[in-house]
Amino acid sequence: MFDHMGFAVSDLQRSHDFYLHALAPLGYGLVMSIGKEQTGGYEGHAFGPAGQPAFWIGTGEATSRGLHVALRAQSAEQVEAFHAAALAAGGRDNGAPGPREHYAPGYFGAFVLDPDGNNVEAVYRGPAA
Repeated sequence: MFDHMGFAVSDLQRSHDFYLHALAPLGYGLVMSIGKEQTGGYEGHAFGPAGQPAFWIGTGEATSRGLHVALRAQSAEQVEAFHAAALAAGGRDNGAPGPREHYAPGYFGAFVLDPDGNNVEAVYRGPAA
């Protein structure tokens, strides 16, 4: 349904470094960066799979804290790898990897708070238990 999404972060370089490592297990890499000279003031980085700029972070005034973003994983192992990578990159645990059947049959997720306190989740929707 969504093509891409983005939000402002308080420290662009810190968030860039966090997401570069945290999203790698999900197959997301840095796709592009844009600067003030291109936009007239905004600076941002886009991450995504296979060269698709799907997940943007950038400068600007944060409109909220506690944003929740759930990114699709291809396996429970990817969810576990995301969680470990995000913690190693400075994220804070907000829910260890595991089944969450109360959300949906076969739901396996993990939650990490990014440097700004946003709740970033990796979720795999596998076969129902």
